[in-house]
Parts: sequence; C-alpha cells; structure tokens
Amino acid sequence: MEHHGQLERRPLPLPDGSSVHSLRPDASAVIRAIIVDDELLARRGIRARLERLGNYSVVAECASGREAVAAIREHAPNVVFLDVQMPGVNGFGVIDEIGAANMPIVIFVTAFDNYALEAFEAHAFDYLLKPIDDDRFAATVERARQRVVEREESEVARRLAALMSDLRPALEGGGAAMARRADSGGTATPSPLVNRIVVRDRDRVLLIDVGDIDWIGADGDYVRIHASGKSHLIRDTMTAMEQRLDPTAFVRIHRSAIVNSSRIRELKPYSSREYAVILQDGTRLRLSRRYRERLRSHFGEYL
Repeated sequence: MEHHGQLERRPLPLPDGSSVHSLRPDASAVIRAIIVDDELLARRGIRARLERLGNYSVVAECASGREAVAAIREHAPNVVFLDVQMPGVNGFGVIDEIGAANMPIVIFVTAFDNYALEAFEAHAFDYLLKPIDDDRFAATVERARQRVVEREESEVARRLAALMSDLRPALEGGGAAMARRADSGGTATPSPLVNRIVVRDRDRVLLIDVGDIDWIGADGDYVRIHASGKSHLIRDTMTAMEQRLDPTAFVRIHRSAIVNSSRIRELKPYSSREYAVILQDGTRLRLSRRYRERLRSHFGEYL
C-alpha cells in the first residue's frame, strides 16, 4: 500500500509584509521511490536500506528498462534508483523513453570505472557505486529527499508569483490593467524585464536581485538559479527566464545555461569551434555552437 505525506498549512510572508496561508510539503512526508536493477539482490539491498532509513515508500521494483518505463508512467514517483548497465534498454534508454524533462529525481546505480564517475560528478548527478556503501547511501538519499521538497515548494512559489503578477495591477490600478487585457482580446505580450526574481525558500519568499545572479541552469522541469554562492530551484523554463532578463547583461550559452556576462572570467577552446566558459568562481560551463553568436555579440570577433 502506498503512503502519502501530509501537507502542512503555514503562513506565507509576501514581499509587501502581508501573508497568506499556503500548503507546504511536510519535510517528513514519505517519498515515493522506484528501484530499477536487473539484479534481484541489488534491488533487495536498496529496499532494505530505504526501510532502515524511513520516509521512503518503494512503489515498484523493476528488473528491466521496459518495466521501468511503464512503472514511472504509472506511479509518477518522486525518486528513481536507476541501474545504468542493464541488458536491452539500459538506464539511459529509460531516460530517453520518458524524456529527461519528465523524469523524477534520478539516483544512478552503477559499477562504472572512475572516469565515468567523474562525468556523473561534473554534471551534478548523484550516483551509488556497487557495492553500495551505507554512509554514502544515507547521504545520497537525504539529498534526494531535500530536492523533492525543494521542487514541491518551488511549484507553490511559482503559482503564487503568477497570482501576484495577475492581480496586483488590478488591485493597484483600479482594474484598468485587466480592462486593457480584455480590450486586447487577451493577446499575450512579451514578458517585461525584471529586476528581481521571486523564489520560495522553505516558509519564506525571497526576492533575488538579478545583478546577484551568476548563472542559471536547467534542472528537469525547473531552473536552478546560482546567486551569491547559493542555488535556488524554481518552476520555470529556460526560455521564459531568458525573456525576462536584460539581454545586455545575460547571455544564453547553451540550451541549459544562461550566464551573467560580467561573471565570465575566461574562455578556453575545446576545439576550433567550441569553448568552455569559466566564471569568476571557477564554474566551468560549455558554450555550444548554436549559441556562439550570442556570446560574440558581447565580446566581439574574438570568438
């Protein structure tokens, strides 16, 4: 039987000092997990460790990639433990079938060598190396639980920000803005440039100055904002985020990365046509050929 975490009602402060009550995911809520591994003993080992740690409910076990695709679509889990090397459809085949943007949080389970593990770490994906170490397992599972809570809270923040955006002009302008929208037939207009980004952080709403943003990266159905040494997850798309940022200050360098151009420290060529973009804090990002012209508009013909 599946268990579902309870939602906790808490007051949510707004930027103007007022507050509303919103449903906040309880940090102790049970996380729904699927275990995917072609080895029965490996699946049993992961299940036993989860049961010892608590706060996780295994809604399905899968012995193949095909079973995993069906189970993910049926159960919509929060987290999937995904074996990379399986006969037939392997772990990456599962992601291709579901679509990276539609995947739950993924913890890779692998027996890969050190070179491959460096690739996982470089792209900020959690992994468990067989044979599984109990301490690493506990730390990895806790990070996954925190990311689940972040995702759910970010969705609340996104809906709240959209509500404020729609209602505030009418409340402050006596309905004139709503009337203009009705007169125009509801035609969408380009998103205005913003000076601050609304982010939900636990039981607070933060307003991040865009000037403090170092870079923004895609994270599934979300975007992760890196600013002032911290990162914040919000429910949005890279395209929508790009449209709200000043194009003279921010440049998209990859389909999954937008950079504050003032934070770029150097460019290092991979080849005659590709570069690594290195930021002042040492973050290393890839400049794809598709977005090279955009960066060239900031730095001239050196690229």
